[in-house]
Amino acid sequence: MIALDLISVDLAALRDEFGTRFHEGVSLSRFTSARLGGLADVLLEVNSVNELVGVVTLCWNHDMPYVVLGNGSNVLISDAGLRGLVVINRARDLRFDVEKDPPTVWAESGVSFNSLSRQAAQRGLAGLEWATGIPGTLGGAVTGNAGAHGSDMASCLRLVEILHHSGTGPNQAFLREEWPVEKLEYSYRSSVLKRNCTRAVVLAALLKLDRSTPDTVQSRTVEYATQRKRTQPPGASMGSIFKNPPGDFAGRLIEAAGLKGTRIGNAQISPIHTNFFLNLGQASSADFYALIQLSRQRVLEKFGIHLELEIELLGEW
Repeated sequence: MIALDLISVDLAALRDEFGTRFHEGVSLSRFTSARLGGLADVLLEVNSVNELVGVVTLCWNHDMPYVVLGNGSNVLISDAGLRGLVVINRARDLRFDVEKDPPTVWAESGVSFNSLSRQAAQRGLAGLEWATGIPGTLGGAVTGNAGAHGSDMASCLRLVEILHHSGTGPNQAFLREEWPVEKLEYSYRSSVLKRNCTRAVVLAALLKLDRSTPDTVQSRTVEYATQRKRTQPPGASMGSIFKNPPGDFAGRLIEAAGLKGTRIGNAQISPIHTNFFLNLGQASSADFYALIQLSRQRVLEKFGIHLELEIELLGEW
């Protein structure tokens, strides 16, 4: 089903170019960590930055709505699905430069952040141990200023390669630029990209690392992975639902509001960590959204605190 008028886009040409990586009317639950989401009108899987640039530029040229997904974590897609084009980013090239001082790694935005952390550890390069177990891609981590264990992207990012759309009509331009970290205007779990202050897509990033030894870095990696396994629930989820309010923790507030283990349909507030919501099987996005609204309401009533989402809502709500 194609709910959007895509006549101006040659779908046959896209089908020929992408082959089995081209899908119409496909369920997005296959492409999200919580196994949720309705149908996408059209979905493409891109394997390189050049393919990503080509597809996003196509959308901009035709004024067609699009969404770029990595591993599908930190997003809740509505049961009604997404109109336009969904781009699954599998651009995963990366290069370590151990000769630089400090050493660096350049990686495309579809690289698994967890995998990147582990590959750095194997080379005895420190600075990304905190990313162990984070389920998203580098592009999502850059956009959302991902963080854990007292560190975050703002502390290790040197520059990011961006595809940027500026201007309108005959004056529009598509610019492929390198932005220094300062231009992202990072704040807690946010950036200028996440705040939608600019129309841009993350293509790749350069991260700074520190010299160490494989044993030292891998020991710290194992420590963080063990802590994550002990404190965060297994199963289908999208990561932390809410940002921690200043001086407190969203999970503590939700639990103190009496919602630990609460279920709506087949969605549950985790009994292990109440800032994680679980798909117990065949849950709907509406179930998750109802738990979000309930948590916000109870915490506001009990503590006067408005919980701000860390995840992104996509589609119609």
